[in-house]
Amino acid sequence: MTDGASLFELWVYLSASPLLWLTLTVGVFLLARRVARASGDHPLVNPILLSIAALVALLWATGTPYATYFAGAQFVHFMLGPATVALAVPLWRNRALVGSALGPVLLALPAGALVALVSAMGLGALFGVPEPLLLAMAPKSVTAGIAMGIAGKIGGDPALTAVFVIATGIIGAILVTPLMNALRIRDYAARGFAAGLASHGIGTARAFQVDGVAGTFAGLAMALNGLVTALLVPAALALFR
Repeated sequence: MTDGASLFELWVYLSASPLLWLTLTVGVFLLARRVARASGDHPLVNPILLSIAALVALLWATGTPYATYFAGAQFVHFMLGPATVALAVPLWRNRALVGSALGPVLLALPAGALVALVSAMGLGALFGVPEPLLLAMAPKSVTAGIAMGIAGKIGGDPALTAVFVIATGIIGAILVTPLMNALRIRDYAARGFAAGLASHGIGTARAFQVDGVAGTFAGLAMALNGLVTALLVPAALALFR
């Protein structure tokens, strides 16, 4: 009983430290990545999905509020900005290849952004999804920072948008490899561009797992899709209303 009480007191003390949640977040992700590599980077063994599941289970089991967790793990959130900017490095290294594919990129970008937007809003409207959910769902294929900003501007709930964004990214990262194989698309530039456009940062991370060229084009698609979707959403919303 004394040992149990001591462990509980130790946990209460540690859980109040922001460093604990930062350490656990990084540690859980590193462990999940090792599991993914041990599986041969199987699409279903996605390290981000494993990390989310493990951390949610830990927060639930310990009764830890999200605000307490985020107070410690917010450094990871802060690093999303520099990590996104760092995607310019592989773009620069592959600038000749990107330049040679500029025509197809400029054609695929608006088509893909429009399909991602209209499919979400169209299917939602078809099945009678309430407007607040539609507004939150509209920018689901854009990286979280931009998507939440778009949702806030059009009257959606940014927190709910973040949920849709994460779900879209994970589903896209799981499906992209088997789908591209089934469609017999072998060009890694095309595979990566599709992954980054449809499933933003999580899809881009998956693309880099598979091939450097795929990751480069995924990063390009993720960046450009944020801009194009921000321009398309108000027009699409006006049409739906």
